[in-house]
Amino acid sequence: MSSENNLDEFLKKQSKRIHLSDRSLAKLVRDSYPIGVPALIMKSSTDRMVTASNYSFILGTPDELLRSLASWLITEAENTHRVLLKLIKRLWKRHGREDIALAAILLANIDHKGMGTNPWEILRDSIHPIESIDSLLLNIEELFRAKRRPPSEELILEWINGRKIDQHLSLLVTYSGKIHGHDFSEELIEDIISIEIPSGDSILTRIKSNLIENKAHN
Repeated sequence: MSSENNLDEFLKKQSKRIHLSDRSLAKLVRDSYPIGVPALIMKSSTDRMVTASNYSFILGTPDELLRSLASWLITEAENTHRVLLKLIKRLWKRHGREDIALAAILLANIDHKGMGTNPWEILRDSIHPIESIDSLLLNIEELFRAKRRPPSEELILEWINGRKIDQHLSLLVTYSGKIHGHDFSEELIEDIISIEIPSGDSILTRIKSNLIENKAHN
């Protein structure tokens, strides 16, 4: 039986009432992550990754299983997407790699229009003062993949004047937004380029250099 079939069987056994509690859903998804993942892979290849990251755990759950899990959560939630908002916050707090990846898929696909919520504001409010580039990019790329518009320039400016992690978020969002075909004002790009990058952070340095080079060619 395939991993997705195993997951489907597991989810079919769950009570409808579970969707009323973000705490219960958080436990359910944690129990779902290992389904179909060989224990040897989980233990041998992920321990080293946890040590090198700021995730609380990495289980190696395939992306397609996380997407199936997110689809089930959204479909079964029906009109209770506010419970999923609480679940996203809880997943960020627990901070496993699978938690952040699942939170990204949920954030990008829940009914923000119906709830009057802004996914970018939720993302900013969820992140910790110290985050890996991976955790930020997982969410940014998922939002653009779902055809979400980038945050307003006013909101990005708030980030530029906020915490260090907010500044890095603004850099990554602007860079990814340009890759996905979105335009930003020259003034905003100037402010983004002025952000100080920690010495030794090769990824952020490379992204900032690409923005500078792109600006020079325009």
